Amino acid sequence: MPGGTLLFAGDDEPAVRLIENSMRRSLKIRNLTVKFPAARAAAHTAVDNVSFDVHEAEVVGLMGESGCGKTTLSLAMLGLLTREQAEVSGSVMFGGQELLGLDERSLAKVRGAKISMVPQEPGIAMSPMMQVGDQIAEVLHAHKKWGWPECRAEAEGWLGKVGLLPINRIYTSYPHQLSGGQLQRVVLAQALACEPEVVIADEPTASLDALTQVSLIGLLRELKSQMGISVLLISHSAQVQAGLADRVLLMKEGRIVEEGYFKKITRQSTETGTPGEFGADSGKPGDAVARLESAIEEPVSR
Repeated sequence: MPGGTLLFAGDDEPAVRLIENSMRRSLKIRNLTVKFPAARAAAHTAVDNVSFDVHEAEVVGLMGESGCGKTTLSLAMLGLLTREQAEVSGSVMFGGQELLGLDERSLAKVRGAKISMVPQEPGIAMSPMMQVGDQIAEVLHAHKKWGWPECRAEAEGWLGKVGLLPINRIYTSYPHQLSGGQLQRVVLAQALACEPEVVIADEPTASLDALTQVSLIGLLRELKSQMGISVLLISHSAQVQAGLADRVLLMKEGRIVEEGYFKKITRQSTETGTPGEFGADSGKPGDAVARLESAIEEPVSR
């Protein structure tokens, strides 16, 4: 297991170290609240007392309708909301360190290197003035402190890993010269280049056609398996969540109102005849997806 220690019969110390390592790699959110000030009214609470964990090598899906607070939650977790923009309270623990309240210099050492983000709009997130390969190399240069030749070589390797060929042509392209699917793979390579422990993927398939979505989901599943990374997958699409998430959280009006495991949802009525955590289904994955989609619009309780 990545970050863990082998267990030996009769040896308790490695077991303790394995548990400790796993705890250090997990992301713990407690009572996270985000309020946006209003000039002539009470502050708007976009994220309301949210608590959850993302464990080692786990994909946690965060699902909800547009405007429910999913993206705001991710920005707050990474310290990307200034004090002038919003009032953020609660706790975000990673690696035994409290992230909320850290100065920008300390946060910069975490963002990209240990926790990275795949943005919702790659075309907007990337600089139009730089070749896409150099934008990946720049992340490596900032965090690894390698020389540029080594950074460029590593960036080329990551373009290959995410299936962008021919590498030389893609590397020297500018964002406007690539398709939406290609850009999504570039920002994925950028997010994974420093081999972070946690990746926050914000609607990674929202702007893609159905065929490209399936391809990207398969790629994410393969990379997660190979690297053992943890993922917070933000998506309103139940199809995407069913394809990737181990566990899903439903968000409504700034709160986590429901959570459950996909495997339990899809098999529960078949094995026990009892309703799944998001309502009864026939035991078929398609029915579980339908229940998840309807749960976003219907009142649910935690």
